Amino acid sequence: MTAGQAGQADAPATADEAEGRAGKAGVPAPAAAAATGIVHPWNAAPPEGEAAEVAPGILWMRLPLPMRLDHVNCYALREPDGWTIVDTGFDTPAARAVWQRLMDGPLEGAPVRRVLVTHHHPDHVGLAGWFMQQGAALLASRTAWLMARMLQLDVQERPTPQQVCFWRRAGMDSAQLARRGAERPVNSADVTHPLPLGYTRVCEGQTLHLGGRDWHVAVGHGHAPEHLVLFGADADLVIGGDQLLPGISPNLGVHATEPGANPVQDWLDSCAHLAPLANARQLILPGHKLPYRGLPERLAQLAENHESALARLAASLAERPRTAADCFDVLFRRRIGEGEYGLALVEAVAHVNALAARGLACEIGLTPEGGVIWGAPAGRDSAAHFG
Repeated sequence: MTAGQAGQADAPATADEAEGRAGKAGVPAPAAAAATGIVHPWNAAPPEGEAAEVAPGILWMRLPLPMRLDHVNCYALREPDGWTIVDTGFDTPAARAVWQRLMDGPLEGAPVRRVLVTHHHPDHVGLAGWFMQQGAALLASRTAWLMARMLQLDVQERPTPQQVCFWRRAGMDSAQLARRGAERPVNSADVTHPLPLGYTRVCEGQTLHLGGRDWHVAVGHGHAPEHLVLFGADADLVIGGDQLLPGISPNLGVHATEPGANPVQDWLDSCAHLAPLANARQLILPGHKLPYRGLPERLAQLAENHESALARLAASLAERPRTAADCFDVLFRRRIGEGEYGLALVEAVAHVNALAARGLACEIGLTPEGGVIWGAPAGRDSAAHFG
């Protein structure tokens, strides 16, 4: 199984709003940002190897990623005996060098005692094993730990027959299918340090004491199974990971490992699950982009982004049946480049699956190459469904 098959890439296939203008870290964001109810207290991230204090005893750092979404946010929570860090970045020479600068500088040479990973994707868990080898304990959801271990041990030199079949049924064209089938896929093990056995399970409803604060644990799904979200019990702080990103929607993908999955509905259910815990004062510490306030509105946006995409897709399928790969223009409303194609394809399958689960799409045939053609069921009015 490849990292891509597990949905590891966090570069989103859809964008629903733009992030604020760049500037110096620590300078208040432009007032215009408040017009939407989403406010960014900082309008730029700290430079690599440096940190910004976002709350007493909590440092915000950025690690480089070698892809379009070129960074991941990591956080350090000061403890009496050292630090707890949240997420780690890929295991690459560049990321290790940045961490060494951080440990020598903002972390003041104090040891990293604990690593909490919000979910299993390699840009969040990649260096967890490296820190564990230096004595840190790992905190994660059970699903995140199992997925990370499984993916790390499953190295493929070529895409599996099941993966090629999945691509074909999704409507990937023959030339691209032949090219991808002959290439070595990106494996999770390429960018993650081996994870030693042993971790501490974190689960829904638990209270963690980290960085001198109590945190209530909630769990989201859709982007990654059993994604941890930590709500500060005594302060308006939320560690959101990729479940609560500003400005972009995380990739919701279906993969060859579970071709009938419905991550879009999982995502929508999670937005509804987290909404009662949200208030406009909370400072959200996301896995990518800038910290922000305005979580109730952001959760509504994150749900509406996909409901709108589903409505557009249902209307389009009623007019013209198509494969999942033919749905890019409807779903994303922009050109999808080669570097985004894989993410766009798995997200297109996810939206088709969501419509099928609602009875608003069904398989009506195959292309000559074996791609599944999706259309609207006879007698179903998608416009009535979406109001």
